Amino acid sequence: METLSFEFPAGQPSKGRALVGCVGSGDLEVLLEPGQPGTLSIQVVTSVNGSSARWENLFARMFDGQNPPAMSIDIHDFGATPGVVRLRLEQGFEEIGHD
Repeated sequence: METLSFEFPAGQPSKGRALVGCVGSGDLEVLLEPGQPGTLSIQVVTSVNGSSARWENLFARMFDGQNPPAMSIDIHDFGATPGVVRLRLEQGFEEIGHD
């Protein structure tokens, strides 16, 4: 198991919380909570050691040119593909947008 941490610039904190996915399904779960203004912090606990560059590239592509809400995102990964990670994050952002 490996724990990775990332930070990106962000706007104001979100108002909602969301939990999407289920790590028990062989996939991953994502918990999104309001964070500190100006910062999007992401912590990934993954079963795939040595995958830091893959995660960093995925997040950089997702947030490039964006101003996401300030959030604290916890990801518990069980070897999900980058497409599934992106899908779960987009689901989470959609959920907090409904609050």
